Parts: sequence; structure tokens; C-alpha cells
Amino acid sequence: MSYETLIGVDDLHALLTSGGDVLVLDCAFELGAPDKGRQAFAQGHIPGARHADLDTDLASAPDGSNGRHPLPEPAVLAAWLRAQGLRKDQQVVACDNSGGAWAARAWWLLRWLGHAPVAVLDGGLQAWTAAGLPLETGTPQAATPGDFEAGESLVPAPVTTAEVLANIEGGTARVLDARDPSRFAGEPHPLDPVAGHIPGARNRFFRDNLDAGGRFRDSASLAAEFSALLDGAPAIVQCGSGVTACHNALAMAVAGLRAPRLYPGSWSEWIADPARPVATGA
Repeated sequence: MSYETLIGVDDLHALLTSGGDVLVLDCAFELGAPDKGRQAFAQGHIPGARHADLDTDLASAPDGSNGRHPLPEPAVLAAWLRAQGLRKDQQVVACDNSGGAWAARAWWLLRWLGHAPVAVLDGGLQAWTAAGLPLETGTPQAATPGDFEAGESLVPAPVTTAEVLANIEGGTARVLDARDPSRFAGEPHPLDPVAGHIPGARNRFFRDNLDAGGRFRDSASLAAEFSALLDGAPAIVQCGSGVTACHNALAMAVAGLRAPRLYPGSWSEWIADPARPVATGA
């Protein structure tokens, strides 16, 4: 059995203790404090996990015009995954301590490279420790390289800024913004040199995909809420830099809905050109 959206802590623990073929990617990260993720990983992670850093492993370097977390080059990402020991058809489990905010990016990227058996740990590290399961400390030694090779993408092609701009005038897609409602509305925020949102976008705060315990809500309620926002239209998902937008993409997969297109540059790319229109308000 493979897992392609979510996996619970009991199932992951059973896989690990039975010697199952699984690679755990710990995506611990903190915006504005790039060293905190590696520090958190060293202080405690699921035994055998490898750390996946959002800035250096799950993104390429920004150039001031392509957003804060541009997509990595596929060949570079595939090589990094091989270096972590990833093998063809191996189950991957991505986790974090932030409700899946960063792990969902790893999930989307693996599917972008054509790797189907990848899931996010539902409830993350908090659920793992709450279940009384063990953690490992320190930094692991280099892994034995795997044989993973990128294949045909399992997600729709990412959308470009030009396509998002064209969609404002007579487009058919609905843009869903995963940022919190205050940032969407245009209230000042340190991450946003220009406040507001893409005209015509609708707000779907990624944390609304989770219940009070930090696990994903049931598929029926997710399907109902996304369907109400989309009105039957295809979706483009975006956020501040193309990261938490992947959380909405994962939630839509859990809900059994049509996969959206990701706008990788998102708001941080959109506002790099002052000629692009900006809207404010709820």
C-alpha cells in the first residue's frame, strides 16, 4: 500500500518499525530565521528522517523578480533527493511542526517530479510526540545515494505571471490565495512590501484546512468549502511565495477535487512589477 496525500502517525510508525521502505523528509522551517529549521531538526526528529530546508533544498535562489521561493530546477531537486537516499517508487513522508505548511511544498514538488508515493504526516511532529513516539537528535550521516529519476509530472503545469494577469480579464480560472485574511485584505505585513491581493482572487487561508488539533479536516467538508469558492471553475493556487499554496493543493487532493495549477511566484513575484494591478479589501 502506498500513501499519496496524508498518512497518520500510527501508519508511519508501523511502516518504520516493520522495516518498510520509507524516506521521511523533515521540513522544519521558520520564516525570517533560516537557521531555526536545522536547529529544530537537530533537537528532535523522527528516527531516520532527513532535513529538507525550504530556502536551500525546496526552492532556488530568488533574483528579485521571481518571488521569495522560486521552484528549484528539476534536475537539481532530483539530484538532492537521490543524495537523501530516495529510490524509485519508495514511499516518501514529509512532515513539519507547522501544520503541514512546509511539508505540503515537499509533497507538491515530489509529485511535480513524477513521484506518486508521497504523503504528508497528518498532525506533524506534534501528533508524533503526542502519541508518545520517539525522536532522534543530532544530524545524520550522509545517506547511501538512491536511484530516483524525475518522470512525467503528476500535477498540472505551473502557471506564469502572464497567465495570471490574462486571467483577470475574461479568464476562466479562480485564483485562491492561501495567505491569512489580514494580508489578503491589504493590512501592513513585514513580508509584503506592497499589501493587498491579485484582483479577483478569493481568500482561502491554508489553516482553515485543519481542525483544532492540527490535522486535516474531513474530505467532505473540505470539498464543500472549496467547491463553494470555485463555483465550478478550475483553480489557481497562490500565497506569498508559492509555499502554503501547496497546502491548499493538498487539501483539494484530500477532498477528491480536480488538481489546481500552482502560481509559484505568487504575491512576492506579482508585486515585483509595480505595473501589475493590486486590490485590497476582504
